[in-house]
Amino acid sequence: MPRPFVLPDLGEGLTEAEIVKVLVKEGDLVREDMPLLEVETDKAQVEIPSPLSGRVLTIHVEPHQTVKVGAVLVTFADADEATRPAPGAGHVSPPAAPTPRAPAASTAAASAGPHRGPVPATPATRRLARELRVDLRLVRGTGSGGRVTDEDVRAAAAAPDRGGPLTSPPALERAMPSEPPAAARPLAVGVEVPPLPRFEQWGPVERQPLSHLRRTIAERMTLSATVIPHVTHFDRADITELDAIITRNVEPARARGVTLTLTSFLLKAVALALRDHPQFNASLDTTTGEMILKRYYHLGVAVATERGLIVPVIRDVDQKPLREVAHELAALATRVREGKATLDDLRGGTCTITNIGALGGTGAIPIINYPEVAILGVARGRLEPVVRGDHIVPRMLLPLSLTFDHRVADGADGARLAAAIIGRLEHPEQLLLDL
Repeated sequence: MPRPFVLPDLGEGLTEAEIVKVLVKEGDLVREDMPLLEVETDKAQVEIPSPLSGRVLTIHVEPHQTVKVGAVLVTFADADEATRPAPGAGHVSPPAAPTPRAPAASTAAASAGPHRGPVPATPATRRLARELRVDLRLVRGTGSGGRVTDEDVRAAAAAPDRGGPLTSPPALERAMPSEPPAAARPLAVGVEVPPLPRFEQWGPVERQPLSHLRRTIAERMTLSATVIPHVTHFDRADITELDAIITRNVEPARARGVTLTLTSFLLKAVALALRDHPQFNASLDTTTGEMILKRYYHLGVAVATERGLIVPVIRDVDQKPLREVAHELAALATRVREGKATLDDLRGGTCTITNIGALGGTGAIPIINYPEVAILGVARGRLEPVVRGDHIVPRMLLPLSLTFDHRVADGADGARLAAAIIGRLEHPEQLLLDL
């Protein structure tokens, strides 16, 4: 019987995606893990690989259509028909490569009954399985609906001799109602929005549909501003010495393959300050009345792109030398601007930095990146006159605006965190110890 393939659970609470490109045609023979579609989520633009080898019978989606997780994307012909190309079919992909012989330890698991049809797993999990040489069909999925998670794959790789019954995915619906185009759906802002006036009565207007990313940004910002009581603490850091260090070392660092920027120092200063003020490296669980303190420091950096604001994440900033942080920052920013960032590049942030200094301005009040509880805004540093004893001297002052969730911290706590960040920026030798 025909085998439907649905939009898999992409993790991180993602519930829908917009179809960007359909990379196959009806009648095509495809290999397992060959790209089927390109989709855009609120995190990134990613390819969805084929979960199996076979012939494409029906394509249920088209570009610019928004579909929910669980919606049928493609229906494959049954196993017997898969080897016979459809009459008048388009390009036929090369036949699937022979399946490598499974190790003896996996044979016992296979005898318990491998998955029938597509294995529910995200693209990142499939990539991990390939890297660890794990056959997804032999892995017992513990995620929602039988989805195989990264942890399942790692467990299978670490203990391949563990047998046991396999969890089969739930029955897949063959037909689901089509989602209306993104532009036709109301924003899910969580509050009732009053109707707009008829602007046409005052003059000509033009309506432009929101992109999937811009729509998601609008919804997330509304969620954050509605749910979180924001408080912003303003301060300034004297970065005269730090600015001189960056200026002196730009070319030597570039010769070593490192792009030295103020943001690199900011990342390191914030990560180290958060270790001393853990309530800002947390999330609030309102269902249990608990604060979840994260003992890892993965910092997001807001990057402006033509598609909108995207926040890639640098992991374990507190543990990495400044040179490595600078290198990762440059590589991540390039991937984001070129539209090549993966979902893994954009997940797991614990606190965010947004630096608008290159665009000018004297300051801004950033909105927290939910479910985080703090975000640091940075404006352009300027030379200003500063009184030092009996003298007035020029100093480079950097405006900072620390916005935080008032439910988890008070104003005095925010002032202390800002002071901890400023202290490290004003004494950059602490940050250069491991450069």
